[in-house]
Amino acid sequence: MERADVLILGGGLVGLSLAIALSRNGVTTIVVDAAEPASQIAPAFDGRTTAVSSSSWRMLQAIGVGEKIEAHGCPIRTIRVSDGLAPGSLTFDPSRGSLGDDGDADPLGIMFENRLIRQALQQTAAECEHITVIAPARTGEVVRDEAGVRAALTDGRAVMASLLIGAEGRNSPTREAAHIPLARWQYDHSAMVTTVRHERPHENVAYEIFYPAGPFAILPMLDDEEGRHRSAIVWSVSAADGPAYMGLSDRAFAAELEKKMGGALGRVEMGSRRWTYPLGFHHAAQITDLRLALVGDAAHGIHPIAGQGLNLGFRDAAALAQVLVEGARLGLDLGDAQLLDRYQRWRSLDSFSVALATDSLTRIYGVPGRTASALRRFGMGLIDRIAPLKDRLMAEARGESGELPLLLRGLPI
Repeated sequence: MERADVLILGGGLVGLSLAIALSRNGVTTIVVDAAEPASQIAPAFDGRTTAVSSSSWRMLQAIGVGEKIEAHGCPIRTIRVSDGLAPGSLTFDPSRGSLGDDGDADPLGIMFENRLIRQALQQTAAECEHITVIAPARTGEVVRDEAGVRAALTDGRAVMASLLIGAEGRNSPTREAAHIPLARWQYDHSAMVTTVRHERPHENVAYEIFYPAGPFAILPMLDDEEGRHRSAIVWSVSAADGPAYMGLSDRAFAAELEKKMGGALGRVEMGSRRWTYPLGFHHAAQITDLRLALVGDAAHGIHPIAGQGLNLGFRDAAALAQVLVEGARLGLDLGDAQLLDRYQRWRSLDSFSVALATDSLTRIYGVPGRTASALRRFGMGLIDRIAPLKDRLMAEARGESGELPLLLRGLPI
């Protein structure tokens, strides 16, 4: 039987980040993932991109992952939010805030392709002496009791640990097996994700344009090898209209994108294939149980309207890593209820607040009609004139509000 301090089910972005953070501090982990690792870094696997917040980036640097992907990241210096293409946008620009004429050195986020983050995490995990990755593999029977955690793998192996961590994503079997109550609903939206090339430079500006049918995000990316300007697109449309849009030719789809952009970036052409994802919300009533902790999408899933989903998962990983490492230094059993209660208290309010905010934004900007649009533009104009409020919202975008774990401050545990 293979033994480790912690058994992590799910070797995605959050699960591997947590394993690496623990390994850097001498905590041993076994990571079991159902997917073939090589398939997860193929260009055709996942077209999603992530605006990694400043605090999440500091964590990736602290655990030795940042240096592997730094050259592939495109900083977001400005965010412009608008209600359709009507005048009256809200602009977040740290260099023009109340923080001083010199601005703030940190960008509002750094854009990366998810597959490149995943590749760097896999490489780093392979270099860590305290991580054992078993993939592809699935778990059969999992037992959690006062003595510890025992899991039988479908390939016949058995593993044992003090703590089980569920990091398998939105449909976490571990969460379901623990019978943890879940608030869940589907939005009448599908997100279409792709990369485009465009005529004009984006100047490191991200756009969030709210249309009645759903938000339309333009996210800056690095120029390609031939020097052509690129941006990632996340376009939410009604679930009923999604198949029709996905069925358009590349030229027709690019023309639709160009219209939605209002010509802001000039001529547009497709830069990659398209992916589509259903959109939903879920939030676990609790993120711990007997010798169990949930992280990332296993604990909460939100609308991508503010681009905070993966960053919430990184915050989970940073907080749980600190709780466990500090517990290990005190000689505590890593499945101890007091440690898990600390993690529960630390993460519950932050994750619920972000989930509530993104759900509220989705509903507010989904109200049709001129009156609703006028009220939204008035509200954005008001925020634009209140510098302390804008600074607070920028801090939220960077993931710098609340009690930050050490890793999110760029400090070792």
